[in-house]
Order: sequence, then structure tokens, then C-alpha cells
Amino acid sequence: MKKISVIGLGWLGEPLAKQLIKKGYHVMGSTTSPEKQERFEKQGIPSALLSFVPYPEGVDFHPLFETDLLIVNIPPRSRTFPESFHPEQIKYIKAMATQAGIKKIIYVSSTSVYPDANQEARESDPLTLENTGNKALFNAEQLLWQDKNYDLTIIRFGGLLGVDRIPGRYFSGKENVVGDSQVNYIHRDDAVGLIDWVIEKSLWNETFNGVCPIHPRRKEIYEKNALDMGMAPPSSYAAEGTSKWKVISPQKIQDTGFAFKIPNPLDFWYVG
Repeated sequence: MKKISVIGLGWLGEPLAKQLIKKGYHVMGSTTSPEKQERFEKQGIPSALLSFVPYPEGVDFHPLFETDLLIVNIPPRSRTFPESFHPEQIKYIKAMATQAGIKKIIYVSSTSVYPDANQEARESDPLTLENTGNKALFNAEQLLWQDKNYDLTIIRFGGLLGVDRIPGRYFSGKENVVGDSQVNYIHRDDAVGLIDWVIEKSLWNETFNGVCPIHPRRKEIYEKNALDMGMAPPSSYAAEGTSKWKVISPQKIQDTGFAFKIPNPLDFWYVG
């Protein structure tokens, strides 16, 4: 396997592409911005303009599908689009990948597919359209599994944080913030490493959770961010026990030998 295409050279896709190039793969990616495309080209990352609205729209993007492995890394944007939008995007991507004869696909999903059921969640948990926490992602996953003629691995990441994504910043000065539930975070460095690991170890036709094995409480994270970054903590917290929660288990990926570089979100590094 020599060629890898990344649909979505965003916050996660860009460092992933750089990591794969370092390992000797021929990598191409997609972006929706001409300005970013120019920057990627200067960095040695070949790219094409491509967006899914939900049908494909772009310029000279067909080489993206002349690849051994397709990594699909586009967010569902369920807050701004109906829940049917993202599965439609995936439908087009699947059709194009199938037509091109692509043999391997990695789909970046999210642990939001699990319901907040006040319990630990694992990949083996039975999910349905009725109990899923994210219907758009659930339907997209199901669509990729159905009638496939390619190897597929789905990675359900928890909260992708670190670098310039500082969780405490989002709640600085806010009132009635949930602080007692445990977090399901992963640092971007480990997210890149996990995808790389799946490729290196040929872990195909599986679903893996990508979250830190240590789950501190939200209040601990926000207070530490405030102290370390010189920002205000939340001004008040919600009463304990009033919000639903879930704790995501990463045991399955750890059983393959994957080791987190930053297993505790309290140790995440940030810039800015």
C-alpha cells in the first residue's frame, strides 16, 4: 500500500497527512479553500479542491480516488444541517470509492454515536437508530458497512483537543457549567498516532474507540486550564448528578498494543 488520500485536510487531517508523508506514503488530500490548497502545496502536500454539498463539488479531484486507502475525515455538522445531510455526503463518497475500486477505507467517526446512558460504552454495545446519540453518524457508519467490497475500519474519537483547542476556554466565565461528569478526550497527537497505528498494523474491518484511558472530571480540566492558561474558570457549576454521562472505553485499541502518548487529559499540551 503506497497511496493514501485524506478527504478533509482540516485540524486533524493536515498533521495526519504530514505524519504519513514522513513514513513514506504518497499522500494527497482535499480542502475546500483555495488559500489552504496553496499552503498545502508549499508544504509538500498535494491537494485538490473538493467539498460535498452533499454531492461532490470541486476541481480536478478525481486523482484523490486513485488511491490504495481513503481516509474520510469530514465532520457531520449536525448543528447546521439536517441529520440526513452527512449520510448523503458519505453515500456519494462510497459510490465514488466503489467506482474507483478503492480497497481500504478509514472513516473518522465520533463517540457521540453512543447514548448518554450513565454507563461505560464499548464498541460491542448494540447501537440502533432508536438509542444512538448521533443519528447522522450512526447512519453514515451503517451505510459504509452495507454491501461493501472494501476493507473498512471506523474510528470513533472522543473530544479532539490539545494544541489550540483548550476545553476550559469554551467555558471560561460561563454559569451553570456541568463539572462532575468524566471527560472522554483524546489529544490530537494521539489521534494521529492511532490512525497511523491502524494502518501500520492492518487493523481492518473493525471499529475502535479513540479516547484517553484516564477520565478526569470536567471541573478538574476547566480549573487546570484556567490556572495554566491565565483565563477565568467557569463562574458556577451545575448541581452534581443532574446531567447524563458516559465513559468511553479504549480497551479494544489498547489490546492491539497501541499506547497513548498522553493518557491523561490533565497533561495535554496547548499553545496560545
